[in-house]
Amino acid sequence: MCGGCCRRQRGPDEKARGRRCGSVFAVLALVASAVVAFLEGTAGGVSYAGEGWFHECAKWDAEGARFLASTFFGGGVAEVRGDGEGGAWGEEQVVMADPDVKGRVALGLAVDAPRRRVLVVYADRPPRFGYAALGAYELGSWRRLFLTRLDAPGESTFADDVAADEDGNAYVTDSMGCKIWKLSPDGEPLGVIKNATFVQRTGPLNNFVGLNGIVYHPNGYLLVVHTSGGDLFKVDPKTGSLSVVDVRGSLKQGDGLELLSPTRLAVAGMPSRLVESSDDWETATVTGRYVGPIHRIGSSATVKDGDVYINHIVGFGLGKKKTHIIARAVFAPLAAAS
Repeated sequence: MCGGCCRRQRGPDEKARGRRCGSVFAVLALVASAVVAFLEGTAGGVSYAGEGWFHECAKWDAEGARFLASTFFGGGVAEVRGDGEGGAWGEEQVVMADPDVKGRVALGLAVDAPRRRVLVVYADRPPRFGYAALGAYELGSWRRLFLTRLDAPGESTFADDVAADEDGNAYVTDSMGCKIWKLSPDGEPLGVIKNATFVQRTGPLNNFVGLNGIVYHPNGYLLVVHTSGGDLFKVDPKTGSLSVVDVRGSLKQGDGLELLSPTRLAVAGMPSRLVESSDDWETATVTGRYVGPIHRIGSSATVKDGDVYINHIVGFGLGKKKTHIIARAVFAPLAAAS
């Protein structure tokens, strides 16, 4: 062996190419960093420290003057408080972790203010897709009111979001089975709303994530979005009949919903959108768009003091505590649907 003397020497052309490649990668890294920094700067709203990479849903609890966030791997609910100065609200505090759902993930949640309770959706940790449940807990004491299993034996499901009507009935979406579970105010199962109309387009890409965000409209129906297909449905919870809202503009990748008024709907997602209807949601138009920190993935919407806030599912950071963002959304008006 002749050691290092036999190593092939790089020619001047190869060295030049290597320097050029290094320069390109360095520029790309700087551009990527600048883009991320810009997107982070567009968030506004609330930033806070919390455990875990993912927080699926956050809702404003007006009575408690706090945000309540579901913790994906913690499987419970955390509160976020603060004066909001500079957008920093300190660290989350876990207020509820139900031992009977340990090892599951907490996803959608709804503050049912008239009954002073919080509804929390539970599902299996992917890649398992079987367990599905809804829990209800008293605001303040966090005493459990009920925990109801939703899945049938051997069924593949992914319970996702929840809404409550004026009587306290709850509705939970199954994003895998494209159906809606209905429960009584006491948590008793009342049936399932399932209809072939929920699947408007065939193929795995159009149905990777099915029914997702759901809200109850004061006129007595549900509005539900299909994430992959981008369709919005108007559902009669009493009869199970439904129609497809004729939406001008795209709602693809739409996630959590928040009804701002009888005629205005916020749709969290990539990007988040403002949707309006003048005919009781027979038709609608996308009238605004909010991008914000899109790399964090908008996943739910809520209203605080008249402003829309978008929770972002992905946290960032190298330590145990990650930085999470609930951004104040300023929707850019759209001259035409897109």
